[in-house]
Amino acid sequence: MDNWRTRITNHDDDSIWYCGHDVAGLMRTETFAGTTFLLHHGRLPSDGERRLFEAILVGIADHGPGSPSAMSARTVATGNRVAPEAAVAAGILAIGDAHGGAGWACQRLLSQAIDRVTREGVSDDMAADDIVRAEIAAGRRLPGFGHRTHSQDPRTAVLLSLAGELGVAGAGVRMVLAFERAVARQVKPLPINVDAAMAAILCDMGFPPIVAKLMFIVGRAAGLSAEVFEEYTRERPMRVKVPVVYDGPPARRT
Repeated sequence: MDNWRTRITNHDDDSIWYCGHDVAGLMRTETFAGTTFLLHHGRLPSDGERRLFEAILVGIADHGPGSPSAMSARTVATGNRVAPEAAVAAGILAIGDAHGGAGWACQRLLSQAIDRVTREGVSDDMAADDIVRAEIAAGRRLPGFGHRTHSQDPRTAVLLSLAGELGVAGAGVRMVLAFERAVARQVKPLPINVDAAMAAILCDMGFPPIVAKLMFIVGRAAGLSAEVFEEYTRERPMRVKVPVVYDGPPARRT
């Protein structure tokens, strides 16, 4: 049987290393966001990347008990009062393509467009227009644009402005703005939401698209933990009641 391989963590009797960095030293000098960056990227972030990565994790930590993940976590917590890990895990398992997956999908499109600009020398707007047109023709929603509860996602402006101020903004941020223009021309004005902003910034930090979803999970785990904690400490067991309307065959006497 082949050995498992990893470039992430190593240890001996005296020390633990993350990507070659001694954990004892990281505990004194590094943030959780910076350590998460290191674990996924293999290098420590710059000061600007660290600050922006922190802002991403803060921005996606929670969005209230009505989101599918929080609702799932609370539903399990209301019936299972001795296993918070099960409730948090249920919330994570509720994250999928429709909830928490827009960043990954958006970053794939951004990467395709940036690759075309690099290979063919077309403009950002032309590459964005072509991809948006193809997505519309295929009947797919544009991931990362619009929001079901916000007319303007309050987190987007913060992330994009920080990306510029901290010197992180690059081809990803330029392309997401080109996509916003293309969507407005071909569909209607739809604001960039936090998923697309995160995708653009992670692209500029050199992360592949899957990391957008992984970071949503990492950040949202904090909120799910809080939702479960609140359910345990403020609500009674078995308090969640979902209204059900039966529309099957009428009852028959036998």
